[in-house]
Amino acid sequence: MSETIALITGASSGIGKSLSQRLIKNGHRVIGTARHANRLCELQNELGDKFLSIDLNVDQDASVDTLLERLPENWRQINILVNNAGHDVGGRKNFADGNKKHWLDIIETNVRGLIRSTYAILPGMLERDTGHIINLGSIGGLMPVPTTAVYSSSKHAVDGFSESLRLELADTGVRVSQILPGLVKTGFASARFGDDSKADKFYEDFGIWLEPEDVAEAIIYALNQPEHVVISQLVIVPKKVPC
Repeated sequence: MSETIALITGASSGIGKSLSQRLIKNGHRVIGTARHANRLCELQNELGDKFLSIDLNVDQDASVDTLLERLPENWRQINILVNNAGHDVGGRKNFADGNKKHWLDIIETNVRGLIRSTYAILPGMLERDTGHIINLGSIGGLMPVPTTAVYSSSKHAVDGFSESLRLELADTGVRVSQILPGLVKTGFASARFGDDSKADKFYEDFGIWLEPEDVAEAIIYALNQPEHVVISQLVIVPKKVPC
């Protein structure tokens, strides 16, 4: 790939942080977004002037609708959009035992937030007839399990949106790919449980997981395909530990 501008939501940690590092290492420019851009300061210092941090709350129309105008003019031609922001706060419990606000917040970020970001960036890609949208799904959108009713629902929505949008854009220069990881060890579980020790035990009980770098590598693979090739879905899971 020649130098491109990538916008990554949820870039302050985990997959978004790892992908930012990898893209800039490959010579691209990255706009890293988070609800609180100060959390990106360390990454900004590490990556230098090829990284631009900006406040973006995908849950809020006003934040997303003003995104492009808040960017410096030479950063507005976004070639790659990575819809990475998402959470499962309050999750891993039976639906009836959960908090309704938590359930609705998951949908707000994972589905409506992704739609907002795509709606803001896609018109520019269509105008230039080039671009690549990467949506972070989950195997939870393919194989739901108990205690993930709302999170799995959100990832089913990401799957439907991604597949339909890819078909809509088939005759344009814009590609749509979906990356569907299994368990990834990030701060996601700590946010889900609101407790680092519970998160540590969750990973320990699971026994094996993906690292953020593994998912970043899968995204790079999708981006590096020739223009006539679209990775519509890429499922990436940890290898099982032998008995």
